[in-house]
Amino acid sequence: MGSPLRVLHVVVNMNRGGAETLLMNLYRNIDRSKIQFDFLTCKEGVFDEEIKQLGGIVYRIPYITDVGHFKYRKNLEEFFNSHLDYKIVHSHLDKMSGLVLQAAKKARIPVRISHSHNTSSEGNLAAKLYKWYIGQLINPNATNYYACSQIAGEWLFNGRSTSASILKNGIDIKEYKYSHQTRREVRAEMQILDNQIVFGHVGRFAYQKNHKFLIEVFAEYCKSNNDSILLLIGDGPLREEIEKKAFDLKIHNKVKFLGVRSDIPRILQALDLFIFPSLHEGLPVSLIEAQGAELPCFISEQISKEVDMGMGLVEFLPLNNKRVWVEEIKKRGSFTNRGKLNLDPIIQKGYNIKNTASKLEEFYLSV
Repeated sequence: MGSPLRVLHVVVNMNRGGAETLLMNLYRNIDRSKIQFDFLTCKEGVFDEEIKQLGGIVYRIPYITDVGHFKYRKNLEEFFNSHLDYKIVHSHLDKMSGLVLQAAKKARIPVRISHSHNTSSEGNLAAKLYKWYIGQLINPNATNYYACSQIAGEWLFNGRSTSASILKNGIDIKEYKYSHQTRREVRAEMQILDNQIVFGHVGRFAYQKNHKFLIEVFAEYCKSNNDSILLLIGDGPLREEIEKKAFDLKIHNKVKFLGVRSDIPRILQALDLFIFPSLHEGLPVSLIEAQGAELPCFISEQISKEVDMGMGLVEFLPLNNKRVWVEEIKKRGSFTNRGKLNLDPIIQKGYNIKNTASKLEEFYLSV
């Protein structure tokens, strides 16, 4: 056997976001004797150590927000010119992939992949305009296109979306399988009583995730069911603002801010329902995980219908009416079927990580 094919993944950092979690799931499940992942990042990440243990290299250049457009472009070009041994560059920066792929093409890297994980850009009008402009560089410089869902492909690739391959945000289903024992343990650790209804959400504290709406729905629900708890997993720029909001709504003693966690499969066992009112999403891996843990999911209509595994767990609700959310959650009551559901639909729809990893492996080796 020769040495493995090394693929360079480009991300901002390897922290616990949806795209990054998927990448790590792929990396753990891919045949590393044939393919190795390396990462070009801009900031330190929680997965950096594990990447090194798995045999990967983590490179770092300063991000565009720290050094500006021209310096970032120059850094990218210098990086690719000094790493000409890469045959495949796989960029996960949405619109900003335009700059990465342009620099990779200049350096004559033969396979240049743009991967869409979203359906909208973040930031103010100026930031969105800039990203739109950079996004125009994707089609002339990419050789291959990947997306987590149909709408994510349409958003990023315009006229080329039909040539995009859908790479499913797979999970390791065994890890999420419901366990009553784990539920009891986690609740005991967090001092949550058996009869308390526990809401949960996993996601960065960022505008897109719509925590403000989530907190308001929870506060409204508490008026008729005071024995409820909300667990918020994640961190981000808006965390303080949401902590203050919980305080203002006088529900701060019912909301637990758990920060970034590495034991999400465990925590999901302790929940009764999963709330996800995002303003836009590609196809969130956390919703596949929640269904793997057999949780009823109340989610915004803005999210792709592809996320529903057909297990009767997902309710799509409008973001212009909090009352509807409260009523639907009340109607669902406590979920008695937990632990009895058949998880085969997740596998049949292709969301088993082993399946996702072997598809990607096949593609890398064929190109």
